[in-house]
Amino acid sequence: MIDTHAHIDDEAYSQDFSEFIDRQRSGRVSRILVPATNAASCRSVYQLCSTLDGYALPAFGLHPEDVREDWQEQISQIKSYYRHIIDSTGNSRPIVAVGEIGLDYHFSVEYKKEQLLALRSQLDWALELSLPVMIHTRDSTDDCISLLEQYAKRGLQGVMHCFSGSRETAERIINMGFYFGIGGVITFKNSRLADTLTHSERFDKVPLERLVLETDCPYMAPVPYRGQTNEPRYIDYVIERLAQAYQVSKQTIEQQTDSNAKRLFRLND
Repeated sequence: MIDTHAHIDDEAYSQDFSEFIDRQRSGRVSRILVPATNAASCRSVYQLCSTLDGYALPAFGLHPEDVREDWQEQISQIKSYYRHIIDSTGNSRPIVAVGEIGLDYHFSVEYKKEQLLALRSQLDWALELSLPVMIHTRDSTDDCISLLEQYAKRGLQGVMHCFSGSRETAERIINMGFYFGIGGVITFKNSRLADTLTHSERFDKVPLERLVLETDCPYMAPVPYRGQTNEPRYIDYVIERLAQAYQVSKQTIEQQTDSNAKRLFRLND
């Protein structure tokens, strides 16, 4: 099982980190992708992943909720650190994606203009690096997808992190060739996500070939752990719910979503 979006650098895991990682390995988690959210976290995420010998892999980006007046300086620092890693290690591909980036108007639109500019800048960077993007969108779907559609025409690939949108949104994501990040939301009692993925008058189903699994840990724990600290190994509950929705085996879901993650993020076995 590959967790394509996990904030394992969070303080929630700091006290027993070694034991935490052991639990994930024992729980059959084969790889964990760790997105940064600002310039400082790019450093901490990279340093943390460097201690795990390829088990955890970093992504760099400026999260929309971290966008302020200094967004250009933040992105400049992220790019500078990226180049420093290449120069100091000789690793020409030190990150697997640009992320977590996107738009978020949920709490405030004070920095809406800056968020849009920062997103464009980072989408350009992703194209320059030939890397996929991890997209966060909340209360900003149309603005975000409309911009992504322009970049998808130029070859950009990526994943819509924590997808829980409408069938119409799903169709747009399919048409631009992006992937759907599916996490604990699909297990929630009142969630309509399983129905959105598998029943629509406008398309048959969201193809399994377009799904990747994620936890967004320490947040968004699936049932039966909802409200508790999430862990990558809990992806198994997401797999179980997807298997029910698509009427296939858990093994089919696991194998297909792992294959999808390896393809999108160019992961080695």
